[in-house]
Amino acid sequence: MAPPSAIESQNSSETKPSNVAPLEPGLNEKESKMKAIKFPSPSKFDDPYKERAYLKGRLAAAFRIFGKYGYDEGVAGHITMRDPVDPTTFWVNPFGVAFSLIKASDLILVDHNGEVIDGGPCRLLNSAAYMIHSAIHAARPDVLAAAHSHSIYGRAFCSLGRKLDTITQDSCAFHNDHVLYESFNGVVLAEEEGKNIARALGDKKAALLINHGLLTVGKSIEEAVFWFVSLDKCCQAQMLADAAAGGRGGETVKIGEEEAVFTYKTVGTPRAGWFSAKPLFDVIHKETGGDYLE
Repeated sequence: MAPPSAIESQNSSETKPSNVAPLEPGLNEKESKMKAIKFPSPSKFDDPYKERAYLKGRLAAAFRIFGKYGYDEGVAGHITMRDPVDPTTFWVNPFGVAFSLIKASDLILVDHNGEVIDGGPCRLLNSAAYMIHSAIHAARPDVLAAAHSHSIYGRAFCSLGRKLDTITQDSCAFHNDHVLYESFNGVVLAEEEGKNIARALGDKKAALLINHGLLTVGKSIEEAVFWFVSLDKCCQAQMLADAAAGGRGGETVKIGEEEAVFTYKTVGTPRAGWFSAKPLFDVIHKETGGDYLE
């Protein structure tokens, strides 16, 4: 069973571009072919209801990925998607349903008042999910999806009270593009706490919530998921590197500002996040036989 296409347009009037264009003046054949190669891109829709159905499938796949990576901790954790039909509402996982079992039909739709207005048979809403994500979606119209969970390395690193160092190529994706939220007031059950997190996040892609865990956002579901996976691994890499360097009485080597900024433009863009996540979604589709789409 083939995964939902990442390159096919959902607009019947569009045609697929050719992979190879004619030679351009001043370019040899190899250079011309490389320039002409078309990268995959997110699906586009004329019908918001068809877009909703597609995105719900992608959101369900995102939960399967989180389950596979062990980002579940009891009933904690949530990923949300802004609804394309009514952008003032968002889809989220029902409270108490395992990430690894979630299907598109299980997802619930929440309005700006925190009321569940549509969705699957279990319509329990995690209050913390609503408080955090409603504030982020309200503050960031550019954000389609937001992800938060209590991953092992993320929450371990978030106990250190510091931002990520730029010590690897992968960490360059978060260079000058993540924040440290330095307030912990228990489970986020108050509206003001959610707004404080959204304010601290600002226009960045990720936040380290002290004594809590990681939060990432994206212009696509895939982007938000990849930033979360990558950030958790960056936290792991830094803790390992810091421990190894400290054991030798030294410290890690930091990437220079100019090099970090240059690398960010390649690995830290929304398009890079979407494309980097594509293999994760393809694999989860293969492993599950696509049952998350039900």
